[in-house]
Amino acid sequence: MTEAMPASARTPYAGLTPQTVLDALESVGFVGDGRLIALNSYENRVYLVYLEDADPVVVKFYRPNRWSDAQIAEEHALLEELHEDEVPAVAPLRLDRGAARTRGIGTEQPPAELLADGTLARWEGFRFAVFPRRGGRAPELDQPGVLEWIGRFIARIHRVGAWAPFRHRPSISPASLGDTARRTVVESGMLPDECKGAWLAAVDAVLLRVRAAFDALSDCPSIRLHGDCHPGNVLWTSAGPHFVDFDDARNGPAVQDLWMLTSGQGRTATGDLARLLEGYEAVRPFDRRELSLIEPLRSLRLIHYSGWLASRWDDPAFPAAFPNFGSAHYWQERTGELREQIAAFDDSAHDA
Repeated sequence: MTEAMPASARTPYAGLTPQTVLDALESVGFVGDGRLIALNSYENRVYLVYLEDADPVVVKFYRPNRWSDAQIAEEHALLEELHEDEVPAVAPLRLDRGAARTRGIGTEQPPAELLADGTLARWEGFRFAVFPRRGGRAPELDQPGVLEWIGRFIARIHRVGAWAPFRHRPSISPASLGDTARRTVVESGMLPDECKGAWLAAVDAVLLRVRAAFDALSDCPSIRLHGDCHPGNVLWTSAGPHFVDFDDARNGPAVQDLWMLTSGQGRTATGDLARLLEGYEAVRPFDRRELSLIEPLRSLRLIHYSGWLASRWDDPAFPAAFPNFGSAHYWQERTGELREQIAAFDDSAHDA
């Protein structure tokens, strides 16, 4: 019998009230005018907060027990390096717990504890960072020149990411994304008995092929990546694109930050990838052997997604947002997707 999960893990944000958000900001010198808007984020809690005498800021409260202080510090350090290299990425602001005193506020409450070189703070058990607001719209990927521009931008991120690897954050691998997710699903009890055999067989068959693909490219460099580089994390302005949400930054192959920007599979995806690489290779070399990792990476993302939902199911936000998870229909669909991946692997091997 497993030990009961503590209430704080089941409801990690139960104590994060609007007043707590405003108090946390005030503890580092930002005085809200009472207006805050929750932004879309399942993993963390992110708010746009309007201030009394300054531009609005975005405050991100990190999910407890997900990343260590050192791992969050590495995310912030990468963003700072990108900013210093004039790559359009939004770096967190450096915080000053003395600012609350200077402004004559917060005199009845202790200042926040500062972490991660002053870009991360702790308040009432929650770790948070403050970012300047940067607007933008979804990129129109089918418009001429857009994918090429994004490709150049990703190459600039990777040029900085290749300076040195993460020391504390994990790397993208079959073990970290595949084996861990498989184990999480099995231990969660969310996989019905009537679906278990088929899903596990499909997962194991896929992971066998994924490991072989990664082993074949073991000499490819692993660099710091955005890690979750899909269109929803790209904002477009008149000055071009910028990426948001580096929360999933990891070490891994460069192609990880490219394939999710393509439209599905087949001829359309091939055309999108060609446009991305046209821009990318204008800035930084790309090892074309990494293209063989696209289907393995897609497979790992499919498996990891189910493991992620299983690991978060005690958070009340997840059953409300993903009501189909855990049903027989859900697992039948996921098994079908994995079987399609097996076919894609085998077709690719036959063509080779």
